[in-house]
Amino acid sequence: MDADVIIIGGGLAGLVACNELVRAGKRVAILDQENPANLGGQAFWSLGGMFLVNSPMQRRLGVRDSFDLAWQDWQGSAQWDRLSGEHPEDGWARQWGRAYVEFAAGEKLSWLRAQGIRFTPLVGWAERGDGRAGGHGNSVPRFHVPWGTGTGISEPFAGLALAAAETGHVRFFFRHQVDGLTFDGGTVTGVHGTVLAPDSSPRGVSSNRDAVGEFELHAQAVVIASGGIGGNHELVRRWWPQRLGTAPDTMITGVPRHVDGRMLDIADGAGVRLVNRDRMWHYTEGIRNWNPVWPDHAIRILPGPSSMWFDALGRRLPTPALPGYDTLGTLRLLRTTPGLQRHDYSWFILNQRIIEKEFALSGSEQNPDITNRDIRLLLRTRLGRGAAAPIEAFKEHGADFVVADNLTDLVRGMNGLTREQLLDVTEIHRQVTERDAEILNPYTKDVQVMGIRNSRRFLGDRLFRTVKPHRILDPAAGPLIAVKLHIVTRKSLGGIQTDLTGQAFAKDGSRIPGLYAAGEAAGFGGGGAHGYNALEGTFLGGCIFTGRTAGRSLARLL
Repeated sequence: MDADVIIIGGGLAGLVACNELVRAGKRVAILDQENPANLGGQAFWSLGGMFLVNSPMQRRLGVRDSFDLAWQDWQGSAQWDRLSGEHPEDGWARQWGRAYVEFAAGEKLSWLRAQGIRFTPLVGWAERGDGRAGGHGNSVPRFHVPWGTGTGISEPFAGLALAAAETGHVRFFFRHQVDGLTFDGGTVTGVHGTVLAPDSSPRGVSSNRDAVGEFELHAQAVVIASGGIGGNHELVRRWWPQRLGTAPDTMITGVPRHVDGRMLDIADGAGVRLVNRDRMWHYTEGIRNWNPVWPDHAIRILPGPSSMWFDALGRRLPTPALPGYDTLGTLRLLRTTPGLQRHDYSWFILNQRIIEKEFALSGSEQNPDITNRDIRLLLRTRLGRGAAAPIEAFKEHGADFVVADNLTDLVRGMNGLTREQLLDVTEIHRQVTERDAEILNPYTKDVQVMGIRNSRRFLGDRLFRTVKPHRILDPAAGPLIAVKLHIVTRKSLGGIQTDLTGQAFAKDGSRIPGLYAAGEAAGFGGGGAHGYNALEGTFLGGCIFTGRTAGRSLARLL
């Protein structure tokens, strides 16, 4: 035996599983097709948001939350409907979903703190929903931001694994690409694959796939923690669901190229049961990174509620397609509305006052104040005058931004970013002035304006994320800004079906001895714990929960 357990993937789920195994005295081998610079995987690049329920941070901001409310929201978002048949695709997914909400409402915060993870006082209100009490969305703010952003989540576990390597409890096999699982009498006993040529590329930069050898490793069990398909547009298109219309001809990419999904296809070919592969989570508020790390590098705007959202033809999007409300509902609208399918973009129109308070950008590198744990910069950035430096850099250098002093010039600039001149300034002006007229009173029939006023009732949004209602065309709030928005590939919501210990199933519904899965490869638990929608802050948490579960299960078993 080369190890007690082989873990495929050096991302967050794999590192958490490793930590649990090492604590139990087990020997672990971690394989990754990338170099050591990429340890921590996608988590490193993320904002790091965590879904927590009834936390002290929520209570300090006046938020009343509970397990019952969170579970109601989770079920309304998941909408599990594949529950019939001998081996239903959603059978284990629903159990994992409930277990995760119990974790988020229970020991999750104290356990994270015990790992050295600390949180800012910021609590965001992500995925505000589709307008139904029992439908998709968070009824209250639950998006907790850690100090260090994604690095503050991934680095403690990476550090533990590196320390365990010094003592011999962990062996890293970087640049080892797994090509298959090894079976002995129906039990998974190891992996085999290709040794890739050394590559010193920085984190996230695409590396070579030059083969220089082969390998085979053996263990008592294997954990697949290899991530999803977001970096592989071919797979995204293959599994794109009919309910979301047609896949865009052009998309930009929210994860490095090595997030390629190849291990999922390898598992499928080996007889492992994969479910819900047509469930995925892509964003509609993507902009092209003016300083890219990987090909078609996308950054997602995390918008406050005040920007006006228009389709490619210049029509204001209807409810619930509002900034920050319903990610997949908006994607479905843009991809299924007659006349829009051939257009791969939409537009925000806003002004300087809105961008200064309401625009945040996804990613650790786009939030230096929180990533570097600089509280002075945080207060100056989030409460001071002017937009944050990374946002101003995009406004100045980004290919998707237009800035103008009047609406005529703004629309002219917007038309200049597209092949066809589709926007009519008269129609844009009509819609903006109609919205502006609704600002005059503290009450309104405009649902978006209602949402702005509702948002400002939450202290956290009033301080950090939602500007005081005002007219878009108010000269004192200018200049005007338009942002061309692209679809960003990001997460898989389906994957390897697992039981509540993390053990994987075969296609006939039986458990596969020696094989476990965690993180995005497992659909964040059971092959689809999120169902059709995510509540945000649930992806890294899902990696942690599934990795912890698989690691503890194997520590007890072996």
